[in-house]
Amino acid sequence: MLIAILSDSHDQILHLQRAVQHANRQGAGILIHCGDLISPFMLPYLAEFNGQVHLIYGNNVGDQHLISSRCETQIDNIRHHGIFGAITVNGLQIAFHHYPELACGVAETGKYDIVCCGHNHVCAVQKLNGCLLLNPGDLLGKDNPPGFLLVDTSTMAVRHIIVGDAMNFETKFTPISQSVR
Repeated sequence: MLIAILSDSHDQILHLQRAVQHANRQGAGILIHCGDLISPFMLPYLAEFNGQVHLIYGNNVGDQHLISSRCETQIDNIRHHGIFGAITVNGLQIAFHHYPELACGVAETGKYDIVCCGHNHVCAVQKLNGCLLLNPGDLLGKDNPPGFLLVDTSTMAVRHIIVGDAMNFETKFTPISQSVR
């Protein structure tokens, strides 16, 4: 199964739409958003994903009450986890937290196969204590091109997808090499 991992969209509607559309075209079955979605008006764009969405808060939480209540009452495919999420997919234990330092600690426990994070807007893939630690970078696009990750749970292959700029509706595939710590 393909899992799309996004983070730090910071109210960038167009970048989020393009990421969700691309994940849908690739056949991703699950989308994890690692925080800093920001505003409740972003939820309908996130809900355009064809599968289940898992969402957590970041440090820029926006209207927490409205986001969590809309996920519970108005949007069927988004599950809001608060500040930490954990799911099982095809027998893999997957956790997600906004902060890389805390995610690193979670990865080092050995309890999870994949741990996802965001916050620093830097795309990174590492192996820690047998756990794949993933940071998709950001969808904001302020200092780096906006992007996200696609993970194939059957092969554990990770692809970094660059979301096109306003004039380019195509996406570019950039392979990421794994670094072992």
